Amino acid sequence: MNQFTVLVTDDDQDIRDGIEIYLKNEGYRVLKAENGKRAIELLEDNEIHVIILDIMMPLLDGISATFKIREQRNIPIIMLSAKAEDSDKIHGLSVGADDYVTKPFHPMELVARVKSQLRRYVSLGTYHDKSQRIEIDGLMMDPDAKEVLLHGESVKLTPIEFKITELLMANAGRVYSIRDIYERVWNEPAYNAENIVAVHIRKIREKIETDPKNPRYLKVVWGIGYKIEK
Repeated sequence: MNQFTVLVTDDDQDIRDGIEIYLKNEGYRVLKAENGKRAIELLEDNEIHVIILDIMMPLLDGISATFKIREQRNIPIIMLSAKAEDSDKIHGLSVGADDYVTKPFHPMELVARVKSQLRRYVSLGTYHDKSQRIEIDGLMMDPDAKEVLLHGESVKLTPIEFKITELLMANAGRVYSIRDIYERVWNEPAYNAENIVAVHIRKIREKIETDPKNPRYLKVVWGIGYKIEK
């Protein structure tokens, strides 16, 4: 049995209780919140490893809650929404969510997403020897501490952003296609991956580049993919 804690946030009690049953059956500790405000309160007093966060909620919606959470924490966030349009998914991802599940969903699919996020969050990874820090012209990554520093200043990356940056920094100079990035980071077949990867690349650039429109580190190779310069 694992000791991970999942925070389930949804204004529908039946959905909260249903998700809780499936997660507890897999050995997770479950906390529940009826809105984003309560979720943030629980975060202050508990060690939480994954957050399931509905978008449409009273008092504080999922988008606003994600903004607040990302100010201080890089915990994986899985958003829930009845909206299935790509634009809604991209918006959710762009504010800091790591994954997006459209209602209605099978509870075991959500459990699988939770497991996937936890693997990325706690895994030491396989891209390189984690005992060694990676440094490229002032940009430093410590894979063991899951920390990125830019000229000595901490850079707050989400788990997905960290894994993309880790992949590219560990293989500096190598160009990865969008499909390669998605399949290596998300660990699933790439399907409509272009917009999703592009959103995360843009967010990484905003955090590590002095001028995101003229990036020093994270470069696009037109028609091929992305790389981090040596």
